[in-house]
Amino acid sequence: MSHSCPKYLKHLLVKPGSKLKLDDVDPREVSFLGEEDDARAKLAEDIIEIDKLQDRLYAEGKRALLVVLQGTDTAGKDGTVRGVFNTTGPIGVSVTAFKQPNELERAHDYLWRIHMAAPRRGTIGIFNRSHYEDVLVGKVRKLAPKDVIQERYDQINAFEKLLADNGTVILKFMLHISRKEQGERLQERLDDPKKHWKFNAGDLEDRALWGDFQDAYQTALRRCSTDAAPWHVVPADRKWARNCIVASIVRDTLETMNPVYPKMPWKASDFKID
Repeated sequence: MSHSCPKYLKHLLVKPGSKLKLDDVDPREVSFLGEEDDARAKLAEDIIEIDKLQDRLYAEGKRALLVVLQGTDTAGKDGTVRGVFNTTGPIGVSVTAFKQPNELERAHDYLWRIHMAAPRRGTIGIFNRSHYEDVLVGKVRKLAPKDVIQERYDQINAFEKLLADNGTVILKFMLHISRKEQGERLQERLDDPKKHWKFNAGDLEDRALWGDFQDAYQTALRRCSTDAAPWHVVPADRKWARNCIVASIVRDTLETMNPVYPKMPWKASDFKID
């Protein structure tokens, strides 16, 4: 098994072929985590273990882990990176935040820039937004014809299988927040001058299309959750719970991968340091 999920979080996994309805997933329901203090304590433990496992993964140098973070504006993609991976060794971790494609990227196929950013063996790669923007924003904003969007789901599945077949374990997290929570977070950015830089008037345009984006997410989750690259829907209205869930699944996956330190063709006793 190439990736894993703790049993108490199995219900967050979107099974291949699932007829998932996002409306049935409560962004605030996290009772399965138990008491908040206990969950936070486990988060602290998970973060430490992720760092240790990443060191083994880097030393082994044979496989990679790709963590894809998707979510509407203010869903907490940046916060998840900070809350789960901030203490992990920087040499073996890369974070790529995908913005609107530039001129060079537009001159290639839409997966070109994604493949260029895929993590090399021995590392953990984190995508803050990803190739799914091309079936989310691309679909809602009608940036490509309908038939082109429809073709992309199978193309994405094939691309992710290619990565998986070549040693990259893939975890995909949809950070699921409510419209009410998003409104409160956007207002907070307006109320706090230190957060003005985070506010983008375009976020309000996307907010007006909330229903369309939810439908687009639901389709992507249904069509692109595979054995090679499963989706998890993370209740993300509570930031601490979001981080706890992601960290637990990442740790469990790395433990299942079980990277090992390489055996050297020499013994330490062969050397003497003067």
